[in-house]
Amino acid sequence: MTSPFGLCILAIVTLSLLGLPIGHAMIAGSIFYLLLAGQDLSIAAEQLLNGMYTNYVILAVPLFILAAELMNIGSMTERLLRFCDALVGRFRGGLAQVNIVQSVIFAGMSGSAIADAAGTGRMMQAMMTTDGKYPPSFAAALTAASSVIGPIIPPSIPMVLYALVSDASIGFLFLAGVVPGLLMAGAQMAIVAATARRRNFPVEPPVPLRRLPGITWRALPALMMPVVLLGGIYGGATTPTEAAAVAAAYALAISVLLYRSVSLRAFYSSLAYSARTTASIGMLIAGALVFNYVVTIENIPETLKVLLSGWNLSPLGFLLLVNVVLLVLGCLLEGTAILLIVVPVLIPTAKALGIDMVHFGVVVVVNIMLGLITPPYGLLLFIMNNITGVPLRDIVRECMPFLTALIVALALITLLPGLVLWLPRLMGYPG
Repeated sequence: MTSPFGLCILAIVTLSLLGLPIGHAMIAGSIFYLLLAGQDLSIAAEQLLNGMYTNYVILAVPLFILAAELMNIGSMTERLLRFCDALVGRFRGGLAQVNIVQSVIFAGMSGSAIADAAGTGRMMQAMMTTDGKYPPSFAAALTAASSVIGPIIPPSIPMVLYALVSDASIGFLFLAGVVPGLLMAGAQMAIVAATARRRNFPVEPPVPLRRLPGITWRALPALMMPVVLLGGIYGGATTPTEAAAVAAAYALAISVLLYRSVSLRAFYSSLAYSARTTASIGMLIAGALVFNYVVTIENIPETLKVLLSGWNLSPLGFLLLVNVVLLVLGCLLEGTAILLIVVPVLIPTAKALGIDMVHFGVVVVVNIMLGLITPPYGLLLFIMNNITGVPLRDIVRECMPFLTALIVALALITLLPGLVLWLPRLMGYPG
């Protein structure tokens, strides 16, 4: 631990435990390493600037965040909820099923689990707990669990960040997330159906079929957003980054010009929130870029590859090991930090074993999303605790069946690469 790298890790951990944001801690620890190693300290600034200003793909992150915020401040979310209620609200536990279906639809717009939970969490909580229809802890746990679908179905901010560290195609990563995202939604809907029968959850009054066309028509501009976004990417009209800009502009135009539901104050608040969130993610990326330079010159990825080759792991064995490591780390670390610090170390070994980078990316992102509902760190658990006031231990208890179902879905995604790569291959992916 007295080596420069060991002291660098110790500095990062110590600063993080003292409350310094992890991005700042990584920059400080990396500069400390450069000082101990006798290298030019300006290398840190060089790595940061080169990484931040030459990666055009990073621009997609603030644009997707802004698009999600613009949807939340307008009436797009409310119209989508009415549409989902008309579709599945008539079944036993229908409002719980609505919660999952709206997460699937919202996933095609925001790319962020936190935006999903924060955007519809309070509204779904009120709908599900009115007149004691559902226990508040169950409603909060379901909202947290269904929100993890957000970054799996395209667009996806974590997949953009994975593309940044792996050079995998964002377009094919987005396509690869569709089937796994629907599989995760199906697993959660099965849990809801079984729980609804066991706990006798209520059946909502069915929406008359004659009203369905009107409800669909009012929600159609919002429902068209994934079509505009993904159609632009796969039709060749836009890059994923340009599509993010189109998504933000589309959300603004629909909310302001068509729905007329955005005030100037709300618009300013959405810009300010998006800027703060982007700055937070930007500092993490900056810290990771500098720290990854340290990891590279210490030859950590190659050392790990040699170590694992001595274990004679098969590609499947390596993927299972990655699942265990990432699920454990997800209990302790923030997902973006895992994606930017840990995953780059694993990628050379994955490539050496012949693992497809798109399949690997989906496995990684699903693992990281499960970390959002895994105690003790689970960020979505804390968000729902803050939104609803339900004790954290009650949310965690109700979340366990959903987490179990999602781990089963993760196992299928890991064991069956064809499940993940079917749609990308249909669209011309050579992998």
